[in-house]
Formats: sequence, structure tokens, C-alpha cells
Amino acid sequence: MPKKIATLLVFICVSISGCFVYKFNDAVIPSNVKTVKIGFIENRARYINPQLSPKLTDKLQSKITGQTKLTRTNNDDADYVISGAITNYEPSQTVGVSAQQASTNRLTVSVHIVLRKTLENKVEEFDVSRSFDFSANLTLQQAEGQLLDEVIRNLTDEIFNRIFNNW
Repeated sequence: MPKKIATLLVFICVSISGCFVYKFNDAVIPSNVKTVKIGFIENRARYINPQLSPKLTDKLQSKITGQTKLTRTNNDDADYVISGAITNYEPSQTVGVSAQQASTNRLTVSVHIVLRKTLENKVEEFDVSRSFDFSANLTLQQAEGQLLDEVIRNLTDEIFNRIFNNW
């Protein structure tokens, strides 16, 4: 008998919570949100890595469509409209020193995101910024080749979490 009651309680809790919000792969989305428009992430940084903007946009689109039940659309009246721009892409030298020589340099990448929640008539804006260290023996172009996938993955995860998990 206690097993039946526990099962019934779990079913009721799941049913009630399902009326307001659904959670899919760690994404918390109000149940009335069905569509999303994901705009191209423009590159407005002083230094432009020509691969970063299209790859970041593609990865963000893939993550949102693959890890949520939202339907992607190109309509401006989508329930969520996501746009953004890369605002900073800057290498800095000498973040690590070994034997009185620079051993580590750092690449800092920042993205400004605008999330328009059409159903709530609300706009949220936020910035994500990440730093990536690389050997001082590498040129920026060499480091970019090694770091690009990590940069895109980390920025995409952080943007996704800020939009769908309120991090």
C-alpha cells in the first residue's frame, strides 16, 4: 500500500509541475514558450576571427534545438528572440611567467546577448566573458587554431545556461 501512495504522490507532483514549466536536459522553459528565433551573432570586436561568429551561431542554434523542445523559426514574433554580438576578442600577454620569461598568454572573448521574451513583452540583456590561456610560444593565429572549439563550446554553454537556467 505505501508503494501505491508514493507512486501516486510522485505522479501528482509531476503532473502539477508540468502545467507551468517543463524541464528538458537541464533547460527550464515556461510551458507556454514554444518557438525561438536565433539571430546571427555578429562580430563587433576590434580584432575579428572570421570563423568565430558563424561557428558560435551554429553551435548555439544546435544546442537550443537539440536540448529543448522549442521550434526554431525565422519570425520576429517568436516566443523567444535571441540576438547578440561578440564585443571583445583580445589577446593579452604575460599572464604566466616561468624562469623570468612569459610562459602563458590569454585570449579573452566577450559576447553580449539580447533575449526578447515576446509573450512577457520583456527584454533581458547580459554579457558572457571567458578567458582562455595558451602558450606564449604560440602566435595568436596558432593559438586560435587550438582554442576555437573550446571557446565556442564554453561560450555556447554559458549563453544557454544564462537563458534557460537563470545562471
